[in-house]
Amino acid sequence: MSSRALGPRLRGRRNECAALDRLVENVRAGQSRVLVLRGEAGVGKTALLEYLQGRASGCRIARAAGVESEMELPFAGLHQLCAPMLHRLGHLPGPQSDALGAAFGLREGDAPDRFLVGLAVLSLLSDVAEEYPLVCVVDDAQWLDRASAQALAFVTRRLVAESVAVVFAVRESGDEQDLTSLPELLIHGLADPDARALLASVITGPLDERVRDRIVAETRGNPLALLELPRGLTPAELAGGFGLPDAPALLGRIEESFGRRLTPLPSATRLLLLVAAAEPVGDPVLVWRAAERLGVGVEAAGAAAGLVEFGGRVRFRHPLVRSAVYRSAPAEARHRVHQALAEATDPGLDPDRRAWHRAHATAALDEDVAAELERSAGRAQARGGLAAAAAFLQRAAELTPEPTRRARRTLAAARSKHQAGAPDTALDLLAMAEAGPLDNLQRARAELLRAQVTFAVNRGRDAPPLLLAAAKRLEPLDATLARETYLDAFSAALFAGRLARGGGVREVAEAVLAADWGDSTRRSPLACDLLLDGLAVLTTQGYAAAATTLKRALRAFRDEPMSDEDTLRWLWLACRIARALGDDASWDELTDRQVQLARKAGALSLLPIALIERFGVQLFVGDLDAAASLVAEAEAVVEATGSQLAPQGAIALAAWRGREAEASALIQASRQDVERRGEGLWLIATEWASAVLFNGLGRYEEALAAAEQAAEDPHELGLSTWVPTEIIEAAVRSGDRERAAGPLRRLQEISRASGTDWALGVEARSRALLSEGEAAERLYLEAIERLGRTRIRVALARAHLLYGEWLRRQHQRVDAREQLRIAYQLYSSMGMEGFAERARRELLATGETVRKRSVTTRGELTAQEMQIARLAKNGLSNPEIGARLFISARTVQYHLGKVFTKLAISSRGQLDRVLPSEPTTAQAE
Repeated sequence: MSSRALGPRLRGRRNECAALDRLVENVRAGQSRVLVLRGEAGVGKTALLEYLQGRASGCRIARAAGVESEMELPFAGLHQLCAPMLHRLGHLPGPQSDALGAAFGLREGDAPDRFLVGLAVLSLLSDVAEEYPLVCVVDDAQWLDRASAQALAFVTRRLVAESVAVVFAVRESGDEQDLTSLPELLIHGLADPDARALLASVITGPLDERVRDRIVAETRGNPLALLELPRGLTPAELAGGFGLPDAPALLGRIEESFGRRLTPLPSATRLLLLVAAAEPVGDPVLVWRAAERLGVGVEAAGAAAGLVEFGGRVRFRHPLVRSAVYRSAPAEARHRVHQALAEATDPGLDPDRRAWHRAHATAALDEDVAAELERSAGRAQARGGLAAAAAFLQRAAELTPEPTRRARRTLAAARSKHQAGAPDTALDLLAMAEAGPLDNLQRARAELLRAQVTFAVNRGRDAPPLLLAAAKRLEPLDATLARETYLDAFSAALFAGRLARGGGVREVAEAVLAADWGDSTRRSPLACDLLLDGLAVLTTQGYAAAATTLKRALRAFRDEPMSDEDTLRWLWLACRIARALGDDASWDELTDRQVQLARKAGALSLLPIALIERFGVQLFVGDLDAAASLVAEAEAVVEATGSQLAPQGAIALAAWRGREAEASALIQASRQDVERRGEGLWLIATEWASAVLFNGLGRYEEALAAAEQAAEDPHELGLSTWVPTEIIEAAVRSGDRERAAGPLRRLQEISRASGTDWALGVEARSRALLSEGEAAERLYLEAIERLGRTRIRVALARAHLLYGEWLRRQHQRVDAREQLRIAYQLYSSMGMEGFAERARRELLATGETVRKRSVTTRGELTAQEMQIARLAKNGLSNPEIGARLFISARTVQYHLGKVFTKLAISSRGQLDRVLPSEPTTAQAE
């Protein structure tokens, strides 16, 4: 298509238009497409968006545009895009419909998780696209409010098989970090021939060729600059060029050109333009209502032609016209206009925009306006607009005349910024609050907030000492909050492990025990207090002293009522206590509850941690496919939210499968970042997984070295029951039995305090390795009997394997074959290839012929396909699977189609036949 056929606004844009044409063809063909048009102001991005909309015949169009003055109003941009579709809210799953309704203020409810809102938008767009292909265009995306930008970024990264296109236009220097890594089309200035032709279209009279070339070079082919800068200038004035050294100067000069066009306008027209520039929604009723309050009539609009359109929506020719109008106006005029807009805004229908206009109308300190902004912050927080709440509070603090109240509001703004995921701004506001007249409790809360920001940014070595210090400071001021902070300090110390620099587990425990809590301490919920006391005693005095309290804590978590918020906050520690005590029943129940609660609440910051804890249960149950599914889900959440989580699950899974190369690659890929952040928990988990890997492969000296490294942190919860067993086995098989003595004593302490079949069975198995004759056999049989009553199939399989190896060395080949055959069958069915091969080698040594097993069906599916297949097999619908995995129902159907093809089946009902069943309890077969 020629430049002439495209029209003057798209002169020289043949390639860009062709790319947009291909995008429309793809969407019509049922494919998803995302594109960011990036370029400087005036380069033609909006014209390209209009071209796209004109070419998308047969498609539904959804539009939104960022407005600079509306950046602090939560979900404003998203509401623009979704408003025409909201009658379809009833088509969404309940939690998604509720989240989006609350975000848009359509219904009451708790503040929705921002990623649950994103999932709701994904489902809504997918639902619309079931009828017609959908093209979403978002202009000036650099000015989207943060909540909208995050939701749309989430959507674009989860589109797979929907007939949906999302195209953003964003300025080259826009601070839109949420759109990074999306496919981009850079929009440059026009090539010289097209730029000269466009310039010639607006220059009347002759123009020296050298002057023309200079103007083209200085504007760098920017179409808006070529059209606007020469306006009203004579050839003589143009002869000197524009003197534009860089892009910012170019934008400033374009805005200045628009400003020159304002000067000769009547004062009433300039005031009307200012009202339109200060009103971000473009609502003509509101604009004219405010204008009437200022004494401006409709006749003032005539002189504004070419700069703004007053139609169904007030639209400026270009955002630079809006900014030129607003910035060139005197401060007194801006204040008057915002006051008029505030008075024209219905306080019942839109109280937050009214408060925002009042704030901009106020030059001096004003408690009345500050209080209104504080109320707006509360409403924004209830809708999930955390960034908006922080902005309202920050402005409220700036307008507060009384210093104590100003410091309190600044502290609240800092807390909201932290919750909104803006740690740097939160710390800046925190410093401002601390400079004010805070009381002792407020200063302690400020110290706690600083620690919480640090822990949220980096679950490594920096947070533990800060949380510990905050807890100590809170002790005499708020005992309940102090105890909660000590539990947070325990969590942080466990994450940091041996890499902690102060605030380690023992230090936290000693501080808890040294505190004078008194009799008046309000201890609620009971489970948390028992957990804190038990952790402190466990760390300082050992399992025997702490077991009774910790068991009471676990019973309380299982049986006593507790709010979902408290349960989610502390259940991770309770789960680790359950596995540290070898209480497989509590571990199973509590990890499942933690995952379900996190999913229900949309607590996506906690969900990956909950999933990895649940992964541990499935790993020990021996359902490695279910474990892999949980890892894939955790990775999907991490990818969707942009959070950081070391791949502990993937490493452990590779190790248990006996895949050394895969495990080593994962370890090396993440070690540097993890050590830099100071996440010692990752080191322990990785060393333990390596010990399991090498024991399975029969490389016992390497297993011993890895396990002893993991045992260097004596206060790690959860692995303490498992690491000693790996040391004992590796030491005995390496011929260095003395190195097993200490780990056996620790294992005995744990198992005697626990009293569970899992702990006692593992202890019996380990003692058997160090025993001889009838004593050894009796212990192996005890281990098999006890572990057979638990869910822990991998521990049972190991007992059969070790007993079979012992029998073979006792020359009892027939009995050995029976035990080794059971071990081989269990390991093969679980996909633990390393241990299965070890059992196979032992069987061969008894004279039995054994062929290697392989499960080709599972190997053909990707991790995500296996995960979707298992969920479908368990009866979940496509929308339910999509909600679980942060994809649309359409994408679920797309993946199921691939699953059916690979497995040579045609329906969900056949999945039961081709997929392995999920074990529940660990019984020998």
